Amino acid sequence: MFMRNTFVAALALVAVLASPLAAAEETYTIRLAETWGPNSGLLGQSPRNMAAMAEKMSDGRLKFRIDSSNKHKAPFGIFDLVRNGQYDMGHTASYYYKGTIPNAMYFTTIPFGMIAPEMYAWFYHDDGMALMQKVYEPFGLLSFPGGNTSNQMGGWFRKEINSLDDLKGLKMRTPGFAGEVMSELGVAVTNLPPGELYTSLERGTIDAVEWVGPALDLQMGFHQIAKYYYSGWQEPNAEVQFLINQKTWDKLPADLQEILRVSMRTAAYDMYIQSTHESGAAWANMKKEYPEVTHKVFPPEVIGALRDTTNRLLNEFAEKDELANEIITSQREYLQQVRPWTNISDKAYLNSVADQ
Repeated sequence: MFMRNTFVAALALVAVLASPLAAAEETYTIRLAETWGPNSGLLGQSPRNMAAMAEKMSDGRLKFRIDSSNKHKAPFGIFDLVRNGQYDMGHTASYYYKGTIPNAMYFTTIPFGMIAPEMYAWFYHDDGMALMQKVYEPFGLLSFPGGNTSNQMGGWFRKEINSLDDLKGLKMRTPGFAGEVMSELGVAVTNLPPGELYTSLERGTIDAVEWVGPALDLQMGFHQIAKYYYSGWQEPNAEVQFLINQKTWDKLPADLQEILRVSMRTAAYDMYIQSTHESGAAWANMKKEYPEVTHKVFPPEVIGALRDTTNRLLNEFAEKDELANEIITSQREYLQQVRPWTNISDKAYLNSVADQ
């Protein structure tokens, strides 16, 4: 009887230790490195919002340590920091790593491509998430949408752009695929870290800079140097990303994985709507406080050349790489499917009330 009771008690102990109550006592500290500096506005708020939600929903079982670029000193090295296990997670933009993993850049944005709602629909209701994981899986990483700035501005220019000739020899900071397109048209492209942009523009190291939009551009001070503010073509949406080391993910219990997944998705949405709000407020303030800033759109000749070059390069990338072809084809086909709806809804509405 004693042996039987002891066995039953042992089984009960095992059951208790395996219960959610016992699991709740174990905590996991996630180290996250971000591309952004400590005062980066909504870009830096996204991972912090995610962390706060995950900690609360997990009742403290998930904890986070977030290091900005001034701490880890590698703003464009997040991919390697997470892949090599120096950090568990990262918050960055995939097109910064086109030199290492060229197929990653399509998950931030494509010139003349999908706007933010269309991009999110592609991610979550079509092939986007599966294709993104196909790119990152060989590196031992998971990738999730991490926030969208929506349609980005085309940049701050010291001189007005009236023709294609005005682009030739222009020194400009613009990253990702857009940089390759601009290079084809004679622009001397560079990709500088955020912390170097104002100084480079001020000193004339660059003649133009493309960053985000009013929500983040106003605090950078570009309007104090360059007075021509152009609408965009290059980033009709701009999705940043959360990277997670696969080994870190596998160590988490299923419920914490789901909490983390929901927190990332919610933080991404929050960043998107916050960007809309802050850009509206910042643009109103900019027009009031800095009336010398002139909003411009690129002339048809320039837009036509940018579009033609974009399509040519996309076709070349698709021909050279099977996975690139799969991603580009998926995005093009989804855009053909969803854009007619955007045209008769949002676009038609804006056009119909334009003068009201």
